[in-house]
Amino acid sequence: MVAVTDLTTTVTPAPLRPAHLGPALLACACAAGLVFAQSGGSGWDLVAALAAATLVWLAAIDFETRLLPNRITLPATGVLLAASLALGPAAFLEHALSALLGGGFLFAAAAIRPGDLGMGDAKLAMLLGALLGPAVLTALVIGFCLVAAAGLVLLAVDGRAALKRQLPLGPFLAAGALATLLLG
Repeated sequence: MVAVTDLTTTVTPAPLRPAHLGPALLACACAAGLVFAQSGGSGWDLVAALAAATLVWLAAIDFETRLLPNRITLPATGVLLAASLALGPAAFLEHALSALLGGGFLFAAAAIRPGDLGMGDAKLAMLLGALLGPAVLTALVIGFCLVAAAGLVLLAVDGRAALKRQLPLGPFLAAGALATLLLG
């Protein structure tokens, strides 16, 4: 006689909103306003401002839960690619390839070291590529430099105990993208 076990598992989806709603909404509005004020006011600039707000929203969720919801990242990536096609068809191919390369780079890293990097981070990198086009590389470098700096600060403050802590990558990637939008 063979024993049959229940192989189903319950997976809790990432929340669609941060627990601290007020500060998150204020930060989203500030990010969108800064990006739109920095730009020239075209249709793509409005899309970029809304994407900046989305990045702040995702960063807040990831900071609190260490999860990036597919129900936000994937549709946002699709919207950005569709907007790129509609508003600047000449740049669409660059944005689409950047989304594939940015997401693919982090996907490969997550596949190699699944405990250290999540697939949500790879999907966020895909969103960044759809938003920034070739400038996604700059955003990723800034994001990784920021997370490394935060890790060094934690190491200096907490000593060896900091080596057991995990930092969410999403907020740092979002900060890199915002810096790229505002400075680039």
